[in-house]
Amino acid sequence: MFTAALPAPDRLKELFPGFIVSALVAATAQFLSEHYGAPAMLMALLLGLALNFLAEEGTRTAPGIAVTARTVLRLGVALLGARISVDMLAQLGPELVALVVTGVIATILFALVVARFVGRKWRFALLTGGSVAICGASAAMAIAAILPKHDKSERDLVFTVLSVTVMSTIAMVVYPMLSGYFGFDARAGGVFLGGTIHDVAQVVGAGFSISEETGETATLVKLIRVAMLAPVVLGASIIIRVAGAADRNGGKQPPLLPSFVVGFLILAALNSFGLIPATVAEVAGTVSRWALLISIAAVGIKTSLAKMLEVGGGAIALIVAETVFIGGYVLAGLHFLG
Repeated sequence: MFTAALPAPDRLKELFPGFIVSALVAATAQFLSEHYGAPAMLMALLLGLALNFLAEEGTRTAPGIAVTARTVLRLGVALLGARISVDMLAQLGPELVALVVTGVIATILFALVVARFVGRKWRFALLTGGSVAICGASAAMAIAAILPKHDKSERDLVFTVLSVTVMSTIAMVVYPMLSGYFGFDARAGGVFLGGTIHDVAQVVGAGFSISEETGETATLVKLIRVAMLAPVVLGASIIIRVAGAADRNGGKQPPLLPSFVVGFLILAALNSFGLIPATVAEVAGTVSRWALLISIAAVGIKTSLAKMLEVGGGAIALIVAETVFIGGYVLAGLHFLG
């Protein structure tokens, strides 16, 4: 394995091959997404899984792939904060904000309860529940960063990202039809789509396929779910530490709130005060999307497809149940609120 004691130039030289491979996989995935309509995250994962041999011990690309999967991911999550602001809450109104926020919490609690019945442990439940409840692949990667590591950590992460991306793609096609079936207007339809579909890209696609107003409302609701990432990660970190389950490096406790979540909160605060120009926020969003795409390509490369197949039917049933639950929760809330 590589060592952190190398001088900076040598270190960068060592990491470059793995990073550039991950970036090329991400660029290929984006090309396929733009030209064939396939979700970029899904394509990056599948292409990465096919290149697992590049992450084997002793290859020139292994060190860079390992660091890219971890460090570039954190940059991507932190930059998501530049798209969040307090103004979003005022635009939606307290009742609908409460519906979205409680939907996130209820879905995670549902996952923790149901996981016991399908033979999965709390770590897997928090990972899948958080990804379904908050923002799909981005949330899965952020939550995975604070969970105690075990020998199946990366397999579980890849399975979760793959599953929520597939479920989001299905929802992007089916949910607009459900919105029409229930007779939702543009606002209610946007809340339904933004409150239930896992990934941001699929929310945008589903919303604007109905109307511009529905798309804008759906995107706003989705970003409120994204804003829940920081409090969920903080709460999970506190509970894991209190329970004595946190990883210890050299006997030291990990930071209560990871630096990338602190960065997320700082950018969100700056944006709330209007200190981030719209053009800068747009650039940050683009960099964030590419960073997440590159990092998930690296995670895919690091993961063995054979290990992915070991995940079992219980895990699939759990993530489907979580998806159905949050959909039913938001539908019930919209019906109750009229």
